[in-house]
Amino acid sequence: MHTVSVGGIDIPALGFGTWQITGRTCADMVATALQAGYRHIDTAAIYENETEVGQGLKAGGVDRDAIFVTTKVWRDFLAPDQLEKAAEQSLKRLKLDHVDLLLIHWPNADVPLKGSIEALNRVRERGLTRAIGVANFPSALFDEAQGLSLAPLVTNQVEYHPYLSQQRVLQAARRHGSSVTAYSPLARGKIFGDPVLESIAKAHGVNVGQVALRWLVQQPQVIAIPKTVTPARARSNLDIFGFQLTDDEMDRIFALTRAGDRLVSPAWGPAWDKDEG
Repeated sequence: MHTVSVGGIDIPALGFGTWQITGRTCADMVATALQAGYRHIDTAAIYENETEVGQGLKAGGVDRDAIFVTTKVWRDFLAPDQLEKAAEQSLKRLKLDHVDLLLIHWPNADVPLKGSIEALNRVRERGLTRAIGVANFPSALFDEAQGLSLAPLVTNQVEYHPYLSQQRVLQAARRHGSSVTAYSPLARGKIFGDPVLESIAKAHGVNVGQVALRWLVQQPQVIAIPKTVTPARARSNLDIFGFQLTDDEMDRIFALTRAGDRLVSPAWGPAWDKDEG
């Protein structure tokens, strides 16, 4: 498995996302993903599936030390004492003594960032997580968070796919030797049928989803976490390391960016970087 090295840890470049996968389906899909070869599993408290993810981790038959587990603290619990308690509760649901990466899921302008980052560092110092990071942070806020943190923030997990530019976020991550983790990497299915992606896929004998995922992980310090409830699709998404896109193909995909093609933009979210649409 291709990995991204950052902050002294190796993160598998392709993970299995679990947003909106719940109940027995979630547990079964996590186990199936592990058996297919995934070694990076992503969840969050707000997904309400950490218990089932934990069940899937146990049923997957893979040693815990070989699995990279990410979870996230929701924006309502970023006050320092709440953040630490939220991390503890996530571990109880997952039935783990630590996760590999703990993220602040979304920024919250009503809670001072300094206290949240200090609490995130304390969780790491207590051994409840190997590494820390954030999600949905615009570039300037990511710069600020890195400046407040004693430990490196190893990733900024954001929406990223062929139709949404994240150049400013990518540049900020690279300034700090960090990474970007792409959620909704297939634009929730909107990429399927795209003539540019179809053409590139045909040239390599692969499918459009594989092209989009390959485009992401072929970029320096980029990780992708597609999700699916179909075992065959999960295996297909993982099978992206047997081909490489040319520079021209990479550029053709970068050129697909469309202004305003952001899929996730809650009213309480941050002000996005201008290049992101």
